[in-house]
Amino acid sequence: MIIMFERDLPGYDLARLLKLAIVHDLGEAIHGDTPATEQYLDPDRPERERRDMAVLCAPLPTDVREEMLELWDDYARARSPEAVLVKGFDKLETMLQHLVGHNAPDFNYQFNLTYGASHTRRHPLLRDLRAIVDSETKQRIHQQV
Repeated sequence: MIIMFERDLPGYDLARLLKLAIVHDLGEAIHGDTPATEQYLDPDRPERERRDMAVLCAPLPTDVREEMLELWDDYARARSPEAVLVKGFDKLETMLQHLVGHNAPDFNYQFNLTYGASHTRRHPLLRDLRAIVDSETKQRIHQQV
């Protein structure tokens, strides 16, 4: 999504956007990913992923390790403008997977309508994309009935 919307993001550091997008999931490499619909069952997940990220980065040279952890922390807290976008894109990508993936017939598409809302309202592009995904989600819910 970052590459697809690059021209809509003047003034953003493309290299940082891409680094954040790559690094943000590395903390899941050891213990795996928790599905978005089940994350509420795993309140220790963010701390565990941060510890796992530190384990993965431990063998790296100090400067690289510090950069990787700084990127991960930036994403986790959505501190920089780039992290805000990457976190929002990540939430939208999950919602899109729910719409185009092969889900159980009883999949709760209502989940999409609240998922990541605080992150997808922080930038006009994210809000616009969210509106489209929400519209598609509502159509899917209507088809389910």
